[in-house]
Amino acid sequence: MVSRVCTVAFQGIEAVPVDVQVMVAPGKVGMSIVGLPDKAVAESRERVQAALHASGLSMPARKVTINLAPADLPKEGSHYDLPIALGLMAAIGAIPGDALDGYVVLGELSLDGAITAVTGALPAAIGANAQDKGLICPHASGPEAAWAGTDIDILAPRSLIAIANHFRGTQILSRPQAGVHQQAATLPDLADIKGQENAKRALEVAAAGGHNLLMVGPPGAGKSMLAQRLPSILPALTARELLEVSMIASVAGELADGRLSDRRPFRAPHHSASMAALVGGGLRARPGEASLAHRGVLFLDELPEFTPQALDALRQPLETGSCVIARANHRVSYPSRIQLVAAMNPCRCGMAGEPGHRCARGPRCRTDYQARISGPLLDRIDMRIEVPAVSAGDLLRPAKAEASETVAERVARARSIQRERFAALGHDNNAGANAHCPPALLEEIARPDKAGLSLLGDASEKFGFSARAYHRVLKLARTLADLEGRETVSRINIAEAIAYRMPPQQLAQAA
Repeated sequence: MVSRVCTVAFQGIEAVPVDVQVMVAPGKVGMSIVGLPDKAVAESRERVQAALHASGLSMPARKVTINLAPADLPKEGSHYDLPIALGLMAAIGAIPGDALDGYVVLGELSLDGAITAVTGALPAAIGANAQDKGLICPHASGPEAAWAGTDIDILAPRSLIAIANHFRGTQILSRPQAGVHQQAATLPDLADIKGQENAKRALEVAAAGGHNLLMVGPPGAGKSMLAQRLPSILPALTARELLEVSMIASVAGELADGRLSDRRPFRAPHHSASMAALVGGGLRARPGEASLAHRGVLFLDELPEFTPQALDALRQPLETGSCVIARANHRVSYPSRIQLVAAMNPCRCGMAGEPGHRCARGPRCRTDYQARISGPLLDRIDMRIEVPAVSAGDLLRPAKAEASETVAERVARARSIQRERFAALGHDNNAGANAHCPPALLEEIARPDKAGLSLLGDASEKFGFSARAYHRVLKLARTLADLEGRETVSRINIAEAIAYRMPPQQLAQAA
């Protein structure tokens, strides 16, 4: 007799159906697992046997063969324990043979028969819903899986005995409730930053349009403080974005207690991070920081200290919004629609250009240090601002600056204008902000007035803008106009966008 249980394998955030086939037949006593299992799947044989014994069931004194189909798809992870155990229980009659027909099953087993949490419960639930099936998952993963929809049947048992009793009718498992992460009372507030009015204005513009931002300034100027306060002015995730972000976090095992949050991700990896850590990879192709920051902020402090290979690996994700990890035996893709915020010192000693300080190496110190960042990566950064050292007068000023709550209201209004504009044009703007507007649509929504068009043409000739730079200036100008509530992109919007685009030294030379 062959019993079948449906489970999934994960390719990126996609849940691919896997058929677990269990046969109990005459032959040499033992259990074998076939179908390209990795070490974790092969070891499930011992966990399943111990869990069954702890639950009062004994292995049949026959040959047990378990096939994970399709046989040419690699199977990785410990979530195959529960489907294997339930398939074996169905084969020996411990639960009704047809009880599992309408379910997708995943979960890891403890030696005492308890079912422990696994990664990927949310994408598995969404995949099961697409197949018109229910889901059986660990109790700890139930609050996460419940976000897949109210119409999907979800069972979240704590142990093998609990699920067996449910199918026998002696115990009823209630549907888990969707978990919501309890946020901290407050985020770091912009009101804490004294001075740096130009930098705070740039931060507001970047938040309103989702633009990439580079801050250059001496140590202690407040670059990291500014970046850490960006989440406090960003709008909450929409329902669609929430599921996208949570599916990636689920696959990476970063959902605390299976609870979801509508707060945008903020990832700040150390500058020693490798290329695989930033864009994903490794033996089992895990999502990297760029994907974990999807729909949120990726903050790279001390930008030139990252390895050039790791930084240049971000070029394609910044352009396409996805990280594609291609290896000889597999290929996966993770979404990575991120807002890049970076901070750096102007030179190795950190004080180049500051009044009263003179670099011992001269201009070469600044040139060599900034040359660690490639031109193509800089071309993808919409805004580059100087963050000067804070003066003593700013620090002694008693009054607090504008609070994040006030700035967040202006950002929310600008984002609302963008959503309504894209909806009126019948465009499903998956990017959600001006920064990721496609070029074909950009010329329709960000056409400047005559004076602005003339200025943009002159600046493109003088500064040698690439086609990408030309379009990014238009996107930035469109955001500036949205913050003002204006329908037309004016000359002053174009001028401010160009000023954010070019380093101050280059603007001074051009003038």
